[in-house]
Amino acid sequence: MNASRFFRPSYAAARAAFREAAAARGLTIHTHGNPTAGAKGEDLTTDVALLGPQDARRLMIVLSGTHGAEGFCGSGIQVGWLSGNEPLPADTAILMIHAINPYGFSHVRRVTEDNVDLNRNFVDHGNAKPENPGYEQLRDFICPKEWTDESERRNLAALHAYAQVHGMDALETAVASGQYVDPQGVFYGGTQPTWSNRTLRAILSPFAARVTHSAFIDLHTGIGPYGFGEIMSNHAARDPGHRVMQQWWGGEATYFDDGTSSSYYVVGDTQIAVNQSLPNAHNAGITLEYGTIPDKRDMMNAVRADNWLYAHGGGDTGTPKGRAIKARIRAAFYPEQDDWKEMVVERGHYVMKRMLRCLGES
Repeated sequence: MNASRFFRPSYAAARAAFREAAAARGLTIHTHGNPTAGAKGEDLTTDVALLGPQDARRLMIVLSGTHGAEGFCGSGIQVGWLSGNEPLPADTAILMIHAINPYGFSHVRRVTEDNVDLNRNFVDHGNAKPENPGYEQLRDFICPKEWTDESERRNLAALHAYAQVHGMDALETAVASGQYVDPQGVFYGGTQPTWSNRTLRAILSPFAARVTHSAFIDLHTGIGPYGFGEIMSNHAARDPGHRVMQQWWGGEATYFDDGTSSSYYVVGDTQIAVNQSLPNAHNAGITLEYGTIPDKRDMMNAVRADNWLYAHGGGDTGTPKGRAIKARIRAAFYPEQDDWKEMVVERGHYVMKRMLRCLGES
């Protein structure tokens, strides 16, 4: 397949590749400008292309870059699909949303320009936020003000001690499930909808009147075996989409409720935007999560280090420490080996074809 040709080493190059691939298909590209600047001063945009009829009642949504540093993977899958010519079922269209978090993609960060984890931001900001007492207890160890080898040994020892008492699942929940009390911390859900949140809703809202069925794929990296894309259902057992996921995927998908998912439980994810923006549709969605490095804890620690760099290290990526931290988080979310890229695209297109077929039959 030579999937490496679909990937680019930077946000700006990935954006250009997506736009070129869409233009080559004769597609109209809609651009949403982000108010901040990229890592090299470049303009930041989320770009959108629709394959298929504008008035289709069935819509497959493919989203990349929810966590910016994971955008390399999602972009490669999208560019690869646009470079092919897969037929569409009748009355069906595909909405490609490239780099919904362009700031994070450009700066190789998971978070938006507000230090918000977009996949924790889709909560009701007018009501009380979900609580995370474990994070509050461990905040000084999760997000320390100092980052040295010695301080990190102390921090990791404290986190390990918490896991020894409460279990590893409790530690992962404390660190990564989301928190709404520490604007400088990791996995922060924010106090209001971010630009990316509002933009995603604006992209989806024109489809609300006519779409009756949607299939949603949010492309992610960082958890699981190297190069394998885990099909994680976005629906709890009580949600209507849960039954659809079981019909479409059966045991090939994983579910939070029965403990088969490799991820930790999160609140405020992008599926909420789809459900709320397409209120008259039957909505079914997955997170397609690709493994990168062997240990999930190493991924979390890369996120912690990157958080320290911008919260307390001045965001200086030119120092030896800054360069090492940026290399670490890039590797945690984007292995640049050719075999990984081949696995990513092959699995991604398999999942897209299956979702598309099931959607067309719904």
